[in-house]
Amino acid sequence: MKITAIKTYRVDEFSNVLWVHVETDAGITGLGETFYGAGAVEAHIHDTLAGRLIGQNPLHIEALHKEMVNLPMAQSSTGAEYRAASAIDIALWDIFGKVCDQPVHQMLGGLCWDKIRIYNTCAGYRYVRTNNIKPVSNWNLGEPEGPYEDLDGFMNRPAQLAENLLESGITAMKIWPFDPMAAETRGQYITAEQMKKAIRPFEEIRKAVGDRMEIMVEFHSQWNLPTAKKIARELEQFSPTWYEDPIRMNSPQALAEFAASTDVWTCASETLGSRWPYKDMLDRDATHVVMVDLCWTGGLTEGKKIAALAETWHRPFAPHDCIGPVGFAAAIHMSFSQPNTLIQESVRAFYKGWYNELVTAVPKIENGYVYPMEGPGLGVELQKSFFDRSDLTVRESKA
Repeated sequence: MKITAIKTYRVDEFSNVLWVHVETDAGITGLGETFYGAGAVEAHIHDTLAGRLIGQNPLHIEALHKEMVNLPMAQSSTGAEYRAASAIDIALWDIFGKVCDQPVHQMLGGLCWDKIRIYNTCAGYRYVRTNNIKPVSNWNLGEPEGPYEDLDGFMNRPAQLAENLLESGITAMKIWPFDPMAAETRGQYITAEQMKKAIRPFEEIRKAVGDRMEIMVEFHSQWNLPTAKKIARELEQFSPTWYEDPIRMNSPQALAEFAASTDVWTCASETLGSRWPYKDMLDRDATHVVMVDLCWTGGLTEGKKIAALAETWHRPFAPHDCIGPVGFAAAIHMSFSQPNTLIQESVRAFYKGWYNELVTAVPKIENGYVYPMEGPGLGVELQKSFFDRSDLTVRESKA
């Protein structure tokens, strides 16, 4: 079997999402996806990677992965080179599963779980319908598009949102009420008034539902270290599950200082690329929860190694999802195949909303749990209607 062509797809409405088809001479096509800077990623795929991959055996996944990430400019990052390699790697695993008529989680080693608990990241329907993903400015708050405008919910009706999530069986949620304050001060300090405003959602959630709801806190790497430590101390009274990206994820020493300053777990995070920076964080006891986005950090091939690395340090693994439907499916397969998976991120405004506009299947989620994807490969394809979109752009490299 040989790779005969690589196609990429972009649509204006979701301008940061890039989809990839890897085609073979056996008539089997693999689907991959990545997110952010779609134009730059697309260029790297066609201008640099395609010439190295076309004509190769798509089942030689480890060798092809090494070929893609061993380039001089691809240095353990989440930059365009690694995002491109991630999308293609996911597509190669999709092909592998289809060749063997098995789901990807079986190809990764088989099921470790019958079901996995989820948490709801409280984004809204339009959270990624923009070409700008800077915190706060990309929230796209406006007229409600449905019942799951959870970003507006956690900012304005946190108690009601927590109660609604519990009614559906979801017992954990992630929120980021400190982002507007970070935007106002560039993350250099937080005033007493700002602190009171930002902790209000935590107060209201705990008052309404007590400890029945776990709360993860996302900081989007917006704060300097002293301010992040100050916020962490203030939030400890509400017993959050973890603090995610409290500072920029570029200093194991600084993150270790943060982690040692609080009893709340530190989560680091989808912004790290490849296993090497994760090892640096683990060596310093800088992280308690290892989060990875398979669309950014090297695909399923690298994600499996990062999960094993986390287990070596006795740390739980928690795949990221706040991007597209194919990446979500890949994360589900990875979660089910790893023995140290703690919980799976999900966004109900996405899997009950716009994901269904684009793909043929979304994972089954019921009563706060996700269940294994069925069918060969990833078990998901782009809908036929996707290829009829007026805002679709296609680029192809072939033999």
